[in-house]
Amino acid sequence: MENPCIITVAITGSVPGKKDNPAVPISIEEQIESTHEAFEAGATLVHLHVRNDDGSPTSSAERFAKVLEGIRKHCPNIITQVSTGGRSGAGKERGGMLSLRPDMASLATGSVNFPTRVYDNSPELVEWLASEMLKYGVKPEVEAFDLSMIFQAAAMLKAGKIKGPLHIQFVMGVKNAMPVDRDVFEFYVKTLKRLAPDATWTGAGIGKDQVTVSRWSTELGGHCRTGLEDNVRMDRETLASSNAALVRQTAELCAQYGRRVASAAEARRILSL
Repeated sequence: MENPCIITVAITGSVPGKKDNPAVPISIEEQIESTHEAFEAGATLVHLHVRNDDGSPTSSAERFAKVLEGIRKHCPNIITQVSTGGRSGAGKERGGMLSLRPDMASLATGSVNFPTRVYDNSPELVEWLASEMLKYGVKPEVEAFDLSMIFQAAAMLKAGKIKGPLHIQFVMGVKNAMPVDRDVFEFYVKTLKRLAPDATWTGAGIGKDQVTVSRWSTELGGHCRTGLEDNVRMDRETLASSNAALVRQTAELCAQYGRRVASAAEARRILSL
């Protein structure tokens, strides 16, 4: 049971709502409570978005501050990771919460097609977000939606624009972006090891593919992401009752592959935090 697996829980996102699953946490209080339940179930890294009162996405630093305060109080040593994604704001607004000094923040290093829009990450914006993360001591989790983003992350690391070691998240299953493909997944892992031998990585599958990508990640020695942001179901017929239920499902996968779930202290050590 060596090589502990970090379970990331993406609790909310910018898209799912109560209409999709009543368990999706929208309010600040709901997000804190849902994170606490997931933490007790084994999640040691929480990926955060915040919402307005009407459920619409926002990059509000004030709301992020309140969520972070509650999570730090109730989930000792959990790794906090904020989203700088494009659904919640535009331009530099997307990095307005980095001054709150979360442990980590997402960083997409290129643009990609999404189901109904382009996820626009211009080189100028990527460089600015990375510089803000360096400024405030925030470790990036590079969200790689295709192979070019891995190469770009490695180049930024070499240029000193990202502090190492790299941590990459391979995202598969977004419509119009990279589909779930085992050969491609293994090539991602192989390429990352060649470009940045000391890098760590997580696999993230969207919707019905969440469990599939978690299996591959666990088998190949990486880490897993789960949560209601990416997937609101336990299986085709059953809505997930909570983020904690999805975390427990992922922990069971880890056990099947002879890996134990990383503690918060182990997760911080693995990610060099």
